[in-house]
Amino acid sequence: MIEFPYHGSGPYCYSSCLAMMMGADAPPIGIVETATGSAFGMQLVGGTLPFFDAFGWNPEIGVDSALAAFGWAADTFSGGDAGAALDRLAALLKHGPVMVGPVEMGYFSHQPGMAGPIGADHYAVVLEMAWGTADDHVVLHDPQGYPYARLPLADFTSAWSARTVDYGAPFTVRANFRRTAHVRAEEAVAAAIPGAVDRLSGNPAPAVPAPVPGDPAPGDPAPAPGAVDPDPAPPVPPGTLGNGDAALALADLLEAGGADGLRDHLVHFAVRVGARRLADAAACLRAAGRPEAAAVMTGQARLVGSLQHPLATGDFGTAATALRALAPTYDRLRDALRSR
Repeated sequence: MIEFPYHGSGPYCYSSCLAMMMGADAPPIGIVETATGSAFGMQLVGGTLPFFDAFGWNPEIGVDSALAAFGWAADTFSGGDAGAALDRLAALLKHGPVMVGPVEMGYFSHQPGMAGPIGADHYAVVLEMAWGTADDHVVLHDPQGYPYARLPLADFTSAWSARTVDYGAPFTVRANFRRTAHVRAEEAVAAAIPGAVDRLSGNPAPAVPAPVPGDPAPGDPAPAPGAVDPDPAPPVPPGTLGNGDAALALADLLEAGGADGLRDHLVHFAVRVGARRLADAAACLRAAGRPEAAAVMTGQARLVGSLQHPLATGDFGTAATALRALAPTYDRLRDALRSR
């Protein structure tokens, strides 16, 4: 069963933002996503909310992991009140675009149907800001499919405060992206494997990998004053299940009729991004010389992708059967990643 990479649209917001900030030196987006560590597992947060991503993982962990794996650094700032955050954003924008997030996507009113918080996390790249004028706004590249989007500043500030996002800190921004080492894609993918094995073994909070050794980049600038180091990963919410246990519990939830909003979450987001990141990780692992693990992940991608039609049509029994077939693959993936 050989990997056949997918190309097309999909919710890869933080990886797309990282690629934009890395510019001409950015790796392909699928390799960026794999280096975040997202693809290696599954979790049922609080026992009710499914994600086809690694146990205890969130995008903030993933962004820091990818930067370290590829030999990049960025200065991270967060917290404070809205006024101080906007002052900081204005100062950073004088030196170029910046990455913001997590944000609450429901306040991104340039997207059709968005008129308030929906509990959806997102990332974007801010290009410009007008503040203290009759037309306060930001201009941003929104990787949901909206380049050069213009957003009223009040809506942007509400989104950026991230009050309805269950991870990260309010007003988080990353700036001064710089390359500190030249790292091959295969090395960056390999850097994700120890953390993947930890999470597949039931440890929800492995450390972010140290930067992969490489050729030092000339003229690496010192971090800007006030940069905030990433916080340790928080404990998972009570009742959270990982990997095979998560797949089996989700199958039971679906056969019981599913909680409110569960089907919509799966068909509009979780299955789409889950199948894509698994397919990308499989291709990356094969290129890195890990064919056994790649084959397992291709099988996972096929199973997760197969969920879309039965869930969209309300055939929860067929979806539950696929999830039960998925459950034992996480142990197989852990074992394949451990072996050489």
